[in-house]
Amino acid sequence: MPKRPLVFVDMLSYTGTKGGMETYTRELYREIGTLDSGFDFVALASAEGGRLDLSWFPGEVIRSRISGENRFIWAAGELVASSLHARRRRADLVHCPATLGPARTSMPTVLTVHDMLYWSHPEFMVTPLYTRPVMWMEQRAAANAARIITDSRVSAEEIHKYLGFPSDRLHVVPLAAHGATDVGRDGIGENLILASGQRRPYKNWDALVRALALVEESVRPRLVITGAGPGEDPVADVVRRTGMGEWVELKGWIGSDELADLRRRARAMAYPTLAEGFGLPVLEAMSIGLPVLASDLPVLREVGGDAAMWFDPHDDASIAAAMTTLATQPEVAERLAREGVAQAAKFSWRRVAEDTLDVFRSTLAAR
Repeated sequence: MPKRPLVFVDMLSYTGTKGGMETYTRELYREIGTLDSGFDFVALASAEGGRLDLSWFPGEVIRSRISGENRFIWAAGELVASSLHARRRRADLVHCPATLGPARTSMPTVLTVHDMLYWSHPEFMVTPLYTRPVMWMEQRAAANAARIITDSRVSAEEIHKYLGFPSDRLHVVPLAAHGATDVGRDGIGENLILASGQRRPYKNWDALVRALALVEESVRPRLVITGAGPGEDPVADVVRRTGMGEWVELKGWIGSDELADLRRRARAMAYPTLAEGFGLPVLEAMSIGLPVLASDLPVLREVGGDAAMWFDPHDDASIAAAMTTLATQPEVAERLAREGVAQAAKFSWRRVAEDTLDVFRSTLAAR
């Protein structure tokens, strides 16, 4: 019986703290595990990831001592160590699901690139001292890749533009809402807006708080923003300046039960981002019938179609008008809930898994 091709999965960035990229890795391989893929799989986990429950992975997990949180150790692991482990295991193919990967491999590599934000919006990134090395690592990983998978047409165009990667080796595979989607929503919810995400500048949380202050107090919703890291929340300053402390609750990372409770109670989810590679939170909200208020960006239109209430993220009054509409017109909330569920149903992890496996097969065939 012929040997099944072995796919080596670089999971050094998987630490339990990376949000959407980890959702992608987990849900993709959970779904692949339900299919007769024709492949065997082995993953290289970070020191932090190795302590997590990785039972969803459909193969062996190598639990390394390489930290995915220490930038220098992680970078060395991505550039060199992962390819050494892949060669040691005699892998036929390497998959790097989190944008970065080895500088060189002796076997073909499929790279999943989720966005080009370091290139398209460097002003929103951490610091130049960190941005430039990441850009270099993205260049090296792409130069080594046989194929690149990305989440959206917008990201595909930017990968070709900034990295010069050939369009005929770029594959757009849109994501899907993850996990259980039934959170028991009943009716249009409370006059509460939920927003979730990291505190990077491009997430544009300050504008959301400023817009809230423009909403007439008699109909103003409460706003809960989750996802802050340790220390004082960066959004706290604009909350103080606008006098919105009574209306805004700032939370850190919360558990799935608390998040489900907020989604059950909320009137809508707000997503005021200035740039994205896909916009998974939009799809997740729609999948449970939670109306979405979001930035009118081409990449988010790919995800949400006509099933969201779109606003100009650079215009606080536009955001305020959207919040006012949801607070005062229950029929709009009901319509968005229905249309959102229908829109989210167009995306599935089964399709993500099948399309990804097709890319693996075509990569090996081309070799």
